[in-house]
Amino acid sequence: MTSSAMTSFYPVICTPRIRESLEFYTALLGFETTFDNDWYVSLRRPEPPHYELALVDAAHETIPQAFRRPAQGVLLNFEVTDVDAEYARLVDDHGLNPELPLRSEDFGQRHFIVAAPDGVLIDVITPIAPTAEYAAAYTERPDA
Repeated sequence: MTSSAMTSFYPVICTPRIRESLEFYTALLGFETTFDNDWYVSLRRPEPPHYELALVDAAHETIPQAFRRPAQGVLLNFEVTDVDAEYARLVDDHGLNPELPLRSEDFGQRHFIVAAPDGVLIDVITPIAPTAEYAAAYTERPDA
């Protein structure tokens, strides 16, 4: 990527569950649909900086044959201002199962993890002050 300027970057999740995943990302995480057909969906957050995400049918011919399978081992971080409120909304109000319960980490996060219908893990995070041991590892202050 050195010969041309990058104009966009966003993850595309391979899934056989496009409709369920679309509902999850729009209804629960606030994305809006910008393109929708039977095998590909583009999403973006309505407020700046307009984060983007896309879903593709894992079996579609545009995916190289050897890679036509659902996403595995993917973790998307969603940093929010109030992780406790998001936990109450997603887990208590909407009944999502916390794969990792709400907790504070020494490395500077208060967070919890839920799973999207596409198998991707959603890590909802609010930065907190790290312990002295972890603070030294940051190249920039995490609360700056």
